[in-house]
Amino acid sequence: MTEFWKNITEDWQDDLIAVLGAALFVSPWVLGYAGQMAAFGNALIVGAIMVVLALAALIDFREWEEWIGIVLGVWLIASPWILGFTGLVTAMWTAVILGVLTLVLAGWSLYSHGGMSTA
Repeated sequence: MTEFWKNITEDWQDDLIAVLGAALFVSPWVLGYAGQMAAFGNALIVGAIMVVLALAALIDFREWEEWIGIVLGVWLIASPWILGFTGLVTAMWTAVILGVLTLVLAGWSLYSHGGMSTA
């Protein structure tokens, strides 16, 4: 259990990704787009995956978890156009902003663990 608490302080990016995932998960109800199925489903599924992956990374870091986080960030940025909810401004900006933050944090975590070479 001490390794878990050590990871929480060292891998703060994963802590924030878990918070972002939880925020994404509840955003349809909080921001009022729960009735819009594409945006709603996207927020629930991607938010849940983000939380699970971030918690898994805190328990036992694996490089692939961060790569999936990067993919999820890219997906969130593109999802309003792919799923067709650009007209729902709140849902669109929620996905884009949380996507950018997730992409940056997952990349930062991967880089700080030596998973991305600068050479």
